[in-house]
Amino acid sequence: MNADAIKALAKATLDGSVPFPEIVGRLIAEGVEYYHVDYVAKSFTFYSAAGSTVIAPLSFEELPSVSLDFDAAALRAAILDSQQHGQKFRQFCERAIRAGVQGYFAFLRGQRVTYLGRQGDQHVEWFPGAKGDS
Repeated sequence: MNADAIKALAKATLDGSVPFPEIVGRLIAEGVEYYHVDYVAKSFTFYSAAGSTVIAPLSFEELPSVSLDFDAAALRAAILDSQQHGQKFRQFCERAIRAGVQGYFAFLRGQRVTYLGRQGDQHVEWFPGAKGDS
């Protein structure tokens, strides 16, 4: 994995300068198998199949505190707004945090995202068109 390229893609995610589907394709091309977004630590961690990692900051200022309770319906609404209406990443993050998401793992090869709440709650969202998508 090229750490500089991956950090540049994390920055592009934050500033919205590259469409998200293109970012995913470029991450895969860089050897990223999955990544973790941690709203508490305010970081991205990218993982390769070989076990190497790259950490990049999630440098949004003044994000809300993670809600104690997990609201799967509010999270799903935020996901749909991103998929169907091009919601910006910052707005998605704010809505996910208010829905009780402390972080998530995006499994690129597995074509799904697992969102995690503070009390162990989970929501799995398949990539649009993936085999588990309903």
